[in-house]
Amino acid sequence: MKKTIKLTYLVTLTVLFTSCVSTKSTLKNVDDNAPIPTLTKDNTFLLTEYSKDKKYGYDPDYPVNVFYKDAKNENLNAERFLNALAGPKGEKITFVKLESCCPFPTKRSEMGAGFLDVYELTWEGQTTPVKLYLNIYERGYLLVPLGLSVKK
Repeated sequence: MKKTIKLTYLVTLTVLFTSCVSTKSTLKNVDDNAPIPTLTKDNTFLLTEYSKDKKYGYDPDYPVNVFYKDAKNENLNAERFLNALAGPKGEKITFVKLESCCPFPTKRSEMGAGFLDVYELTWEGQTTPVKLYLNIYERGYLLVPLGLSVKK
């Protein structure tokens, strides 16, 4: 009886772990040819272009792809990106990481899978917080999401 329970448990775990990540990525804006972003004197990314796509950053299939080089610095590029942003009228933003979600396959992780990080952005005078999806595993062009601006 114990062997049956152990076997059932093992099979269930195997199914759960192998079914969590699709073998095909749904990410639409990964670009390995995107330039490595320039850093400012404040150690933030120099953002010069604005997205024209309302999904960019706001939809899990169109995350901001900030990329990182090693696990010791996994949040570094996300913070460099977020610290370069301001509210729509230049307001100072604050951000907090809410969760990791939305697994996808990637060759840049030892597990073979990555997760998107969801950040909540707030600023004075705002009625509803903004949620942005950031991808630390893949590269893409860094743009300012619609409704935000560049920190001055």
